[in-house]
Amino acid sequence: MLCGLICCMSIRSIAQTDYINYQQLTSKLKNLQTKYPTLAKLTSLTKTEGGYDIWNLTLSKGDPGSHPGIAIVGGVDGSRVLTVEMALQMAEQLLAEHSEVLAKTTFYIFPNMSPKASENYHEALKYERLANSRSTDDDRDGQVDEDPFEDLNKDGLITLVRVEDPTGDYVKLDEDERIMVKADAEKGQMGGYKVYTEGIDNDYDGEFNEDGPGGVNFNKNLTFDYPYFTPGAGEHAVSEKEHRALLDFLYDQWNLYAILTLGPSNNLSSPLKYTAGKAKKRVVTSILKDDEVLNKYLSKKYNDLTETKDAPKYEVQQGGFFEWSYFHFGRLAMSTPGWWPPKFKGDSLVKAAKHIEANFLQWAAKEEIPSYFVEWTPVEHPNFPGKKVEVGGIAPYVMFTPPYSMVKDISKKHTDFIVAVAEMQAEIKLENVTVENVNNGLTRITVQVHNKGFLPTHTEMGQRSRWLQKIMVTLKLRKGQEVISGKKTQLIGSLPGDGSETFTWLIKGNGKVEISAGAAHTGIDKTTVNLK
Repeated sequence: MLCGLICCMSIRSIAQTDYINYQQLTSKLKNLQTKYPTLAKLTSLTKTEGGYDIWNLTLSKGDPGSHPGIAIVGGVDGSRVLTVEMALQMAEQLLAEHSEVLAKTTFYIFPNMSPKASENYHEALKYERLANSRSTDDDRDGQVDEDPFEDLNKDGLITLVRVEDPTGDYVKLDEDERIMVKADAEKGQMGGYKVYTEGIDNDYDGEFNEDGPGGVNFNKNLTFDYPYFTPGAGEHAVSEKEHRALLDFLYDQWNLYAILTLGPSNNLSSPLKYTAGKAKKRVVTSILKDDEVLNKYLSKKYNDLTETKDAPKYEVQQGGFFEWSYFHFGRLAMSTPGWWPPKFKGDSLVKAAKHIEANFLQWAAKEEIPSYFVEWTPVEHPNFPGKKVEVGGIAPYVMFTPPYSMVKDISKKHTDFIVAVAEMQAEIKLENVTVENVNNGLTRITVQVHNKGFLPTHTEMGQRSRWLQKIMVTLKLRKGQEVISGKKTQLIGSLPGDGSETFTWLIKGNGKVEISAGAAHTGIDKTTVNLK
């Protein structure tokens, strides 16, 4: 009895209570491969500039390429540590609770594309790092990494500096004076503060912390609307080893039909809107019409399963991964941050402010979230002698990182969603095969190529990009057989959900003929018929 009690206490004492670091992630991924050797395969795509492995965990029963595939990509934004944990836990839940899905769908899971950035969550000096380890000259002054953050109030957190100054353009938010906002001329406001990130202007160029350690932001270095000459974007699109390795891998997986990005972009809580002008440009920047309808349906399914509400407004990310996955890769593209502060419910003036930070502060206070705000504290600042300078603000990470106790439930709901997507995937089947004896040794074969899935075989953007493989319908003849009417190989550009197309051949000869139809991302069906 005593031994059982001690064992129970030991298990509880080592239970995870906070977000994993890189070493813990690596260990957990290797353990999954060991525990599920026939279902899980772990590989490293590459090592980053800082020496971190970019892990890929492939989940499948049998040959991964023989099933349609879904990619789940976490850590595209290094400050969203929840997404790394979500990707890992979704892998765990797929293996432990949904292994039957792996018989028809392959999952390619990339838990963390920004390992160096997300490690900063665990550092002694905590700030929301986005960049990798590459040294860059962000302010283009001929020096690299020369103007980092400084912890002026020695609390281990990098927040904000506010300087009382009549020439400033910031004011305190009326509903919560802890928050600094730009003065609103329409309200008759005049600025009284300047606001900077916490630190010192080391190179005396008038900018603060504009050239810290690192690097390139993963979610700013892709090809869609690439932000040239912008700090964090890199020297050119796809400049980093992790970007090239991921894209090389994805382009090689012809079975891949969908990508779920776990990051700040969000087309699941609220679907994207079609804009005719942007959709008709040579460089398309709007979701296409058919894809808008599909996005709307998936959004409803997502909201029903995850029970999420009041999501922050989606803003297009220049160089973003989600945007690349749709506009440039043409796949069924989905993205969500997984969690955001719920809308505050209670008696408060801030309730009506419609301000995301004010809402968060009220919610965090009600939920008793620890250490969520650094109270404004006076400091002496070498760049502002004789002025009133204070350090404070919302603590790093807390606004988009829920308490760890919530992560399991968040991950489960998102696993349920991605399983639901897999159950809707396109699936090609040969239906209603008929064989007729015409005369003079001729046989007519008719077959319907049917997409029995709910999802279309191709997104509209995928059809336009011409990168996705078309559905191939093939008639395989044997010696002495000849096609009199019809083609031995034909292509279908796309089939909608529950859509079909009919094919007919007139064949001379005897014996058996094999018919096959499909593509890697829809599955391939085959049937054999006897000529009459």
